Amino acid sequence: MEEVIIVGAGPCGLSAAIELQKIGISPLIIEKNCIAHSISLYPTYMHFFSTPELLEIGGIPFTTPNDKPSRLEALNYYRSTALRSQVRVQSYHSVDEIRKTENGFFELTVSDRFGNGSTAQARYVIVATGYFDHPNMLGIPGEDKAKVTHYYREAHPYSCTKVVIIGGNNSAIDAAMDLLRVGADVTVVYRGEQYSPNIKPWVRPIFESMVSKGKITMMFNSQVVSIDDRFVTILENGVEKQLDNDFVLALTGFRPDRSMLTDAGVQLNVEQTAPLYDPNTMETTVRGLYIAGVAASGNDANEVFIESGRLHGGMIARHIATLTSSTT
Repeated sequence: MEEVIIVGAGPCGLSAAIELQKIGISPLIIEKNCIAHSISLYPTYMHFFSTPELLEIGGIPFTTPNDKPSRLEALNYYRSTALRSQVRVQSYHSVDEIRKTENGFFELTVSDRFGNGSTAQARYVIVATGYFDHPNMLGIPGEDKAKVTHYYREAHPYSCTKVVIIGGNNSAIDAAMDLLRVGADVTVVYRGEQYSPNIKPWVRPIFESMVSKGKITMMFNSQVVSIDDRFVTILENGVEKQLDNDFVLALTGFRPDRSMLTDAGVQLNVEQTAPLYDPNTMETTVRGLYIAGVAASGNDANEVFIESGRLHGGMIARHIATLTSSTT
C-alpha cells in the first residue's frame, strides 16, 4: 500500500512528488512514457516563453545562460531534478483505471508497455497527466495518411516539399517560419478571418512580411476538407480548391482526456469541460483524489501552464499533511 500515487511524471507531477517528500511522504509516480514526455514531443529547437525561474520545481534552481530556456535544457533540468531528489518513477506503465474501494483507499489498474497487467493501492491519488497524447482531430477523409502529423518536430525533413499547415496560432506560425528557412513551399490554412491575437508580438510582423512578399501563402476563412496522396482539398470562403501537396501539419492543438477522472467518479463542471475541484487543495469531488497541472484545465489546455501548475503540488501536500496529522 502506497501513501500517495501520482499519475504522470511531467513537471507538475514531479513538483507534487518533491513537495510530498518535504512532509515525509515518498510517493510513487506511474508514468506511461518517460519523464517530461510532453516536453520531449515539443519541436526540437523550441524555446519556452517563460523565464527559467518560472519553470523551477522543488526550489531547485534552473540555471541557463539564456533568457528563455530551450526544450533540451528543460528536459535536462526536469530529469536531473527527479534523479537528484530520488523521486520514485515507474516509467512505461499506464494507469488504466482508478477505483475507490469500500475501505476508502484507491486501487489502480496498471499495465506495462507489453500489455501485462497489475494493480497498485494507495491512500491518496494525484492525477497529473498531460494532453499531448490527444490532439484535436480534424475528422476529415485522409487524416490518417502517413503524410499527416499533428506533431511538428523540425524543419529539415520538409526541405523542398509542398507543405500545408492547418492552424493559425503560435505553433503553426513558428512551423511556417522554420519551413520557409529550409526551402519548403508553405501554405497556412486558418479558419479565422484575420491573424490570431495570440501570435507572439515579436514574430507577427516578420510573418506578415513573408506573407506580403509571397514567400508564405496565408489562407483565411479556410479549412482543409480532405487529404489525398498528391493533393489537399480546401474550402476557402465557400469555394473549393485543390493544392498540390506532399505533407500536412495539422497543428490544431490538444485536449486533456477526462475519461480516467470521470470513470473514477469525479464530477465535471456545468459545461462538462473541466473537473470540479477545491482551488485551495486541488481535491476533486472524490475525496482523496487530486488533480495537478493541465488535468485541472477545461477544453483549452492553455488555461494551465507549468508556471501555475507547478504550484499545485504544494497545495496538495499541505492538505494531505493536515489529513495525515489528524489521523495520528
